[in-house]
Amino acid sequence: MKIQEILSRFLKLHKKEIDLSLDRINHLCEKLGNPQDKIKAISVVGTNGKNSTIQACYSILKEAGKKCNVYTSPHIQKINERFVFNNKQLNDDELASLFLEVEKINNNKPITFFEILTACFFYKAAQYPNNINLIEAGLFHRFDATNILKNNLASIITSISIDHLDWLPANQRSIDKIIYEKTSNLLDSNLIIARQHPISTLKKIKKTIDTNQSDKYYFNKDFSFSDEDNNFFYYEDKFGRLKLPEPNVLGQYQKENISSAIATLRILDLDIKDHHIKKGIQKIENIARLQEIKSGKLKNLVKDNLFLISGDHNEDGARVLNEYLRSLDCKKHIIIGMMKNKEHKKYISHFENIASLTTVDIKKQSGAISGIQLKEKFNNIPNVDYKESIEEAIKGINLDKGDLLLVTGSLYLCSEILDLN
Repeated sequence: MKIQEILSRFLKLHKKEIDLSLDRINHLCEKLGNPQDKIKAISVVGTNGKNSTIQACYSILKEAGKKCNVYTSPHIQKINERFVFNNKQLNDDELASLFLEVEKINNNKPITFFEILTACFFYKAAQYPNNINLIEAGLFHRFDATNILKNNLASIITSISIDHLDWLPANQRSIDKIIYEKTSNLLDSNLIIARQHPISTLKKIKKTIDTNQSDKYYFNKDFSFSDEDNNFFYYEDKFGRLKLPEPNVLGQYQKENISSAIATLRILDLDIKDHHIKKGIQKIENIARLQEIKSGKLKNLVKDNLFLISGDHNEDGARVLNEYLRSLDCKKHIIIGMMKNKEHKKYISHFENIASLTTVDIKKQSGAISGIQLKEKFNNIPNVDYKESIEEAIKGINLDKGDLLLVTGSLYLCSEILDLN
């Protein structure tokens, strides 16, 4: 309860949820002793794959005995997920203590919710100057609260695509503007550029980072992977070729994220051995990103059928998700809920041969589109239905043996699934 009370106060510190500027975070961090200048960081920017890439890095680093601090957003079930120090999430008492200390130093000055959380992370991270910090950028990056570091070990640019257009000026809502916001202000260190789709996006990224003095490493040029054997895949860069076991995360796109993680850690010469990589990629914890639900209340309703949740919510996320679905020879049933500011029709257009589609409300999010409105947007799709609750949605689907049930469209919906389960 104490944490929720503090968070409620944090939410009231600024009239806007997002107000893109570095002034407030810089001012607070100055009062905190500029903790961001005392840490070693790997920054991860992009649209899709940021969390997955961080979790791959984190798992490999832990296998190598390295101590890490990890900052990601949003959280799925508990805000503690955003605050990992010395390879361990802060417990409620530790987190409340951190929040209270920073809140007192902030002294009620205006600052957004994400900004004060970021300040809290930097403040705590500075207590572990030898740890490696894995930091996920928030919205866009150029004016994102995480972008106050003066130096870092590397920046990873994951897949960039159209998303969050409502936060851009009406006349600048384009992939070009998104690429500029995410990559024009990256630090001079090492840039690891993940696979981009389409290729025109990569060309635009190259143009934007052309004057950046970093060493640059590109997927398919400086590092790559290939599938050649059952239950194995191959990774290759200038340091050599690795035969790797299949990771414990689903989807071909996860191998792209894992490859970016491996490339980064090998480039940085962190004494990562081949066996650390092999074991690490089989222990990745990646909540709500094509995650299989294997037990629990909702799983009991699904019975022996494959039950997946994936918080994808933009076109590129839908594209890579469906690359995986096409590899499965079964009927696919989908439950979907989305936020109002997403491209609903474009998202669903990537799904093929849907056996049934059920829209639901995301009950804990005021910014969500109602399930009824979502159904109306999908009225050209056969077998579309609306249900008031997730339980009703599952019970209303006629699942035959071997069918797949997927819940998608929002990380917030996945959060509700995990809570209910």
